[in-house]
Amino acid sequence: MLWTSSDAAQATGGRVTRAWEVSGVSIDTRTLQPGDLFVALKDVRDGHDFVAQALEKGAAAALVSRVPEGVAPEAPLLIVPDVLRALEAMGTFARARTRARVVGITGSVGKTSTKEMLRQVLSGQGRTHAAEASYNNHWGVPLTLARMPADADYAVIEIGMNHPGEIAPLARLARLDVAMVTTVAPAHLAAFDSVEGIAREKASIFDGLKPQGVAVFNADIEWTPLLREKAVAVGARAIGFGATEGADWHLLEARICDDTTVVRAARAGTPLLFKVSSPGRHFVLNALGALAVAEALGADPMIAAHDLGRWTPPVGRGQRERIVLDVVEETYVDLIDDSFNANPASMAAALDVLIAARPTDGIGRVGDGRRVAVLGDMLELGPTEGRLHAEIARHPGLEAVDIIHCVGPRMKALYEALPRRQRGDWVETATELAARARTLVDAGDILLVKGSKGSKVSLVVDALRKMGQGTPPTEGSE
Repeated sequence: MLWTSSDAAQATGGRVTRAWEVSGVSIDTRTLQPGDLFVALKDVRDGHDFVAQALEKGAAAALVSRVPEGVAPEAPLLIVPDVLRALEAMGTFARARTRARVVGITGSVGKTSTKEMLRQVLSGQGRTHAAEASYNNHWGVPLTLARMPADADYAVIEIGMNHPGEIAPLARLARLDVAMVTTVAPAHLAAFDSVEGIAREKASIFDGLKPQGVAVFNADIEWTPLLREKAVAVGARAIGFGATEGADWHLLEARICDDTTVVRAARAGTPLLFKVSSPGRHFVLNALGALAVAEALGADPMIAAHDLGRWTPPVGRGQRERIVLDVVEETYVDLIDDSFNANPASMAAALDVLIAARPTDGIGRVGDGRRVAVLGDMLELGPTEGRLHAEIARHPGLEAVDIIHCVGPRMKALYEALPRRQRGDWVETATELAARARTLVDAGDILLVKGSKGSKVSLVVDALRKMGQGTPPTEGSE
């Protein structure tokens, strides 16, 4: 059992209506499993409205601030003054009772991919706990902690932010052994005055380090000195990763192939050769940082480097697949699904992958395969959003992309900045483009779909998948 009613009551100071035990913690009746504790959080909807449904679906108990309507007073409940504060208290209690070494990850780009890399490499060396989804906010972090088994060896906590002052309290809640900043880039500028403000917020994750903790950060960015200074200020051991000369984990070469990247690096002068089963320099840097974290947590970095070869990108974050159009004629298009999120840094990284990819010639109506991009709005960029969208047209090597379709009012700035030969369609909504997905590609093409989640370019991905059967391009690919 993950929680007993007595432990939960001790953690929260709440009142138990009757004894219970639970094997999991859930905040959503759609994904709730029998035996879970249902936590009745208030967000867009009040979770108390779903307690009866949760119990009917097999929840072993519910965490509430009152007995909900339609629920018997003798139902298995833990009643507290404030449900979110109680969830935080459970997270604190779970962190205190575990022997796990805990890493917190933040950054403008790459948090979730790096979390999943660490899940992969640490799982081969001990029982590893990490959130199944991007649970990185004020309720996601305590939820992840509350779900942590007492006998875990490692835990990977993703910590995000939308506004100033969010990261440090969550990092302190997790009491981190290691804290990592993947990178700092323009994102959430609507809530910050400058990128420096974002850098300082990201650096505040080091405030959550335990004594003698380790700070791991990108050594290749403008804000590296700020990150290093913060690490030193909190008394942490500072470890930099990147291509910069003198980085503790030094990237020497990244050879990007169609569906993999071979990496040559050095750690304290010791050569290191490993493979990332996905093309892209951004994945390489995340992988290098993940290896630095693994070693700082006490794992064997050589075993971790070997296990990295089995990692694949999460759905919507650079995953590559093949859409078979005709099994008999063996025609297909290759899809890079990076539709979950976007900011200028991740947009540039995704375009680099597309530019490096090789279409297939001779199997389509047009003849030569093409590089095609569907780019959706990048959200939360503040007053400079028009300029940041238009600047994509100056991306190095963008001339290799044959057609660029633009989705959303902000992406109109890019559409107008593109040369006429590269302009595809501009549409207000992704629904319009998804409706004519078949006209966007020809057999042999490779197509990138990239945009913030709110731009809903994932609808285009769904429409493309319905054109055929998606299968991996080759063995060992994404």
